[in-house]
Amino acid sequence: MAYLLFVTVLWAFSFSLIDVYLAGSVDSDFAVLSRVILAALVFLPLLRLRALPTRLILGMIGVGALQFGLTYLCLYRSFSYLSVPEVLLFTVTTPLYVTLINDALRGRFAPVALLAAVIAVFGAGLIRYDGIGDAFLTGFLLIQTANLGFAAGQVGYKHLIERFPVQTPPWRFFFLFFLGGLLVSGPSFLIFGDSTALPQTGLQWGVILWLGLAASGAGLYLWNRGACLVDGGTLAVMNNLLIPAGLMVNLLIWNREADLSRLALGGGVILLSLWINRRYSRYAMIYWRGREQRRVSGAD
Repeated sequence: MAYLLFVTVLWAFSFSLIDVYLAGSVDSDFAVLSRVILAALVFLPLLRLRALPTRLILGMIGVGALQFGLTYLCLYRSFSYLSVPEVLLFTVTTPLYVTLINDALRGRFAPVALLAAVIAVFGAGLIRYDGIGDAFLTGFLLIQTANLGFAAGQVGYKHLIERFPVQTPPWRFFFLFFLGGLLVSGPSFLIFGDSTALPQTGLQWGVILWLGLAASGAGLYLWNRGACLVDGGTLAVMNNLLIPAGLMVNLLIWNREADLSRLALGGGVILLSLWINRRYSRYAMIYWRGREQRRVSGAD
């Protein structure tokens, strides 16, 4: 879980950086495309495809298209309709998508994981629920699409690594992940992008470099690595820790308004959901393992 906590802190700055320095002045498709190119360049020299199954290669490209391409194209567009707190608020459904997709792929239903995800959503909702702008529906739909893509991508990556165990370490073929993002963001910029709305200042270019090399390059690899080391319920809950972390950064650095009492209360509920999942998820796993053993033995 240490990987997920580290990336949560890293990504906590991204929402405000996008909103303050890029949204409304830099074309969103260019921002995503430049981000994926920079991240891909980090892993291109490390690429080794020898002995990798074709399905693993195609799967990595697919999860990258979802978790990077689809997610970030929708996320960046949402800042044209929503404030940072609203964007953060609408991401509370990500844990539900993570849990449901994970359970669907495994052909099972884990009530503890789903309960933890629901509690996390409730806790995140406590943090910020005030007036929402007129364009909230468009922004909400964009964020839900981003949430679904992000959830499907990280769960898909976890299942790929489990299904295709190879001797090659993941960082040797993680370039394929960003190739998938490029296959989505590249055409999107060519079709919808505005080539006149490129970064104009050194600060804007600096933000893009940070988002591409650190938040995307290092962040997405470490996040997916961490996703492979935890159960589905913990992964679902960790997605919502981004909300209090992002709001805290937005408040302390950019001095935006936030209700500190709600932030503390909601953050506490999210931590409670994480404890519940870690405390009781093993009972659900024992149940499903026992059921699988009975099925294999013919007792079921």
